[in-house]
Amino acid sequence: MSRRSNHSTDSKRYYDWLFHAYQDLLAAKVLIKDKRLYDSVVFHCQQAMEKSLKGYLLYKARRLFDGHNVTWLCKQAAMLDEGFKQWISKSTSLNRYYIETRYPADIPTDIDLETAREILEATEELIDYSCERIKFDFNSYHKRTKKN
Repeated sequence: MSRRSNHSTDSKRYYDWLFHAYQDLLAAKVLIKDKRLYDSVVFHCQQAMEKSLKGYLLYKARRLFDGHNVTWLCKQAAMLDEGFKQWISKSTSLNRYYIETRYPADIPTDIDLETAREILEATEELIDYSCERIKFDFNSYHKRTKKN
């Protein structure tokens, strides 16, 4: 369940969200080279998917969506573009990993290279899909500074 965002500090520029999603994707691509960091890979993928979906929804619905449930966000995006349906099932595993990869748990996660790669690939595909819909190019983006 999500609600309308009241966070005045969250950017209302959809391309800021996509830029940060892409940064998380790049971080995951670097971290996957070290088997000790697969949990961090999955966490960054969850963050990338969440930010990408929020950016797309901000672009299409003209409002910020609150929450971290990637499946719910994906379903919201699918109501605007059915192409997002292909990530709904993959997003459920990311919801499961959101907390487990951030905090110590009694039952630790056991993410192997194959799982990390599958999640990374799905995340990259979702970001690419979102960027295509919005015509966003990470390499052409100019990060806003305090002067802007």
